[in-house]
Amino acid sequence: MALSTVAVPEVLCLRPEADFLRVGVTPPRELDIAFVAPDDSSIPSRLREVGAVVIPAVGPRLPGTWFEGSSIRLAQVTGAGVDRLDEAALKGLGIPVANVPGGSNSALAEYALACALVLLRRIRWADRQIYRGEYSAARARMLASNVTGLEGLIVGVVGLGNVGMAVAGAFKRMGSRIVYCDPGVADPVGAAELGAKPLPLFELLSDADVVTLHVPLVAATRNMIGAAELAVMKRSAVLINAARGGVVDENALADGLTRGEIGGAAVDVYAEEPPRETHPLLSLQGEAAERLLLTPHIAGVTRQASAYLFSSAWDNVVRVLVRGEPPMHRVY
Repeated sequence: MALSTVAVPEVLCLRPEADFLRVGVTPPRELDIAFVAPDDSSIPSRLREVGAVVIPAVGPRLPGTWFEGSSIRLAQVTGAGVDRLDEAALKGLGIPVANVPGGSNSALAEYALACALVLLRRIRWADRQIYRGEYSAARARMLASNVTGLEGLIVGVVGLGNVGMAVAGAFKRMGSRIVYCDPGVADPVGAAELGAKPLPLFELLSDADVVTLHVPLVAATRNMIGAAELAVMKRSAVLINAARGGVVDENALADGLTRGEIGGAAVDVYAEEPPRETHPLLSLQGEAAERLLLTPHIAGVTRQASAYLFSSAWDNVVRVLVRGEPPMHRVY
């Protein structure tokens, strides 16, 4: 009598297994998983052989043609953003796409809070001055400039979704007053509980001491912060972009920092990643450069956040391929 065999679902994962193990997440043993580098030339052919694909939220766009002729039952992103995938193509092919919403909320709130404090308190500038032997002069200048903390400041949150709410809550707990503008939602859930006041974008920009961006990159938000928007901000205000690079006109931001139109900026995301050596923000000199914080798209990355994102993503793959249930957090 022949032994019956049960087909093991196959999954293609576009990030190394070490990423998961590093944060204490073991990929499910009941899945047959192939881990490949994100630039592996075999990805298009492998996609036609698997039941699911797991991809990082950050990286180059995956052409919709790669998914043609596949039997994929789930494209699972290990984060919130799904803009790497061709929505029209995957919808046309009937391939469900799921994400893990909210997993980086705390990490992003910590990042925005930390950047605001570093910029407002001029910590980076002071650090550089001390390295140059200017301790006494730096201290005198900081005392004379009356550096400010967060209590009582107006924080403008652009995009009051899950992340924006977490960021707004963090600033609120520090004593800041919250105003917001959300181009996608007229009455965000939870705004009233925070005492958050809705404002049109230009009014928010002119009133706020801190402006922090948390919107997706869509047609309506591309370059939503440009020269005209920067020009109405307070000269002491700081801008934080941990959303998507295309939301801010990077040339306009470089010009605004050079001319002293705003007090500082923190940038975690770029229109092109990694940014080229000729990127306008990398060309800043002097105090303009010292009023700028640059990080490599890691605002939402902590050990705790990664562990939650990874385990939730794998749970969803098991849910679909092993248990035959519909995916959680289906985006489309």
